[in-house]
Amino acid sequence: MASTTGPDGSGHQGYDRQGYGDPYGTPPAAPKNGAGIAALILGILSLLLFWLLGLGLLPGLVGIVLGIVGLRRARRGRATNRGTALVGLVTSIVGTVLSLIVAVVLAVTVGAVWNTGGREFASCVSSAGNSEAAIQQCVDTLNQRVDDIGTVNP
Repeated sequence: MASTTGPDGSGHQGYDRQGYGDPYGTPPAAPKNGAGIAALILGILSLLLFWLLGLGLLPGLVGIVLGIVGLRRARRGRATNRGTALVGLVTSIVGTVLSLIVAVVLAVTVGAVWNTGGREFASCVSSAGNSEAAIQQCVDTLNQRVDDIGTVNP
């Protein structure tokens, strides 16, 4: 004949360990929702910072990783915030892409200015010393070169 006593020696049977507790009153482990929440915060931060020289790139990349971790935890039942992790992943991706666009545009613009007259301007200013008139002449020359970019000479 099978015994009807539980693991604690009482007449109560133990509970299933799939989130219903156990016969000793230990609550189930709390879901780990931190990755999804962190992904959302970093995604929003990357959206706020992308236009500042592409500074949203780092929080965006970290947010992507944490968003993926959060979605995996939610899929396995270890987290209850699948929606938060998904929104964090999406905002992190958008912030990262926008940051990359800003960084590329900035690099191309700086390169174009440098090649258009920036190098000569830097050399002119360094040879001008403390003479304000000579520095102003350097600035005027650079402005003229930049203005000439958009004009077509017949």
